[in-house]
Amino acid sequence: MALQPNYAIPDLPPPDLIETPQVLKSLARAHRYLAELKGRAATIPNQGILIDTLSLQEAKASSEIENIVTTQDELFQLSAFPEIPGSPAAKEVARYRDALRYGFEEQQRLEGLLTNNMLIAMFQILKRTEGGFRETPGTALKNEGTGHLVYVPPQDARQVRDNMAALENFMNAGADESDLDPLTCMAIIHHQFESIHPFPDGNGRIGRIINVLYLTRSRLLDIPILYLSRYITQHKGEYYRLLQVVREAGQWEGWLLYILKGVEETAIETLRLVEGIRQLMAQTKNRMRTEHPKIYSQDLLNNLFRHPYTRIDFVQVELGVSRPTATKYLDELASSGLLLKHKAGRNNYYINQPLVSLFLDRE
Repeated sequence: MALQPNYAIPDLPPPDLIETPQVLKSLARAHRYLAELKGRAATIPNQGILIDTLSLQEAKASSEIENIVTTQDELFQLSAFPEIPGSPAAKEVARYRDALRYGFEEQQRLEGLLTNNMLIAMFQILKRTEGGFRETPGTALKNEGTGHLVYVPPQDARQVRDNMAALENFMNAGADESDLDPLTCMAIIHHQFESIHPFPDGNGRIGRIINVLYLTRSRLLDIPILYLSRYITQHKGEYYRLLQVVREAGQWEGWLLYILKGVEETAIETLRLVEGIRQLMAQTKNRMRTEHPKIYSQDLLNNLFRHPYTRIDFVQVELGVSRPTATKYLDELASSGLLLKHKAGRNNYYINQPLVSLFLDRE
């Protein structure tokens, strides 16, 4: 028996959606902390430090929602030595990071646009496939615990494409033309994408990438550093319940409040993390200037924070120095305890332990 969709994908913006007084209050709080985060992030000398380190954290957290679990150590090692075989879980998490990075770079190239071609390319990176939107029926979402059927998304390939075309238009034009707040639009876009469920797999992770790219498109952030995955993991049951409440009863307020609370709490947590990184950079800079004045440079400092596990090749390329010079720099920093030196096969790598501990403290 053919599956029949049990939810009519709405027009955008949904005609029955209202920003209630409670939603407006929650919007004000979320915007306050987002603005503070945007300003604080700008104080980090090299924005690539935040993009690289936080995107890896997001990749780990987002994948855990899909029960793809790895360790910080394995991820940092894989980031330092992508040529060395890692576990399937770590490789998949690394592909999520690569998809996220591709999306942001492509968005910059397209001057802020979010396109379906971009989403398909991210899906292909994530799943190592040449496929795209679903072409065959049979997709259905079930309760992880009971196995009961929860939701049947659109089954017809043409309907999937038409729905995604409408969503693409809303992300890039319709939201700008509506009277709704950009954060409200982000919540709508996420719900619509998860309800269309356009890909055979990986929809949750692609949907969470869309969230942060929409924040940068809306200029609420300059770079993609606010990720809701940890919040969703902590409130996973409520996430799925409220998705379904909208589908079954058309009640948007609870979903909007959930997402806005997630933005607020995540912005506060990310503020603390960014401030922690800033303080560690300042402390390391002072020690390098005092204890290693002959080798100190801002580029070397940036390298140690862009790569929690760094290696000679990274320093050689990013500072434009010879391999002996790069080796000398890292060994000298390790000799004074600023870095921890380890060996992986025939290669050495150097750990910025205070930075790694900062991330571990969040777990």
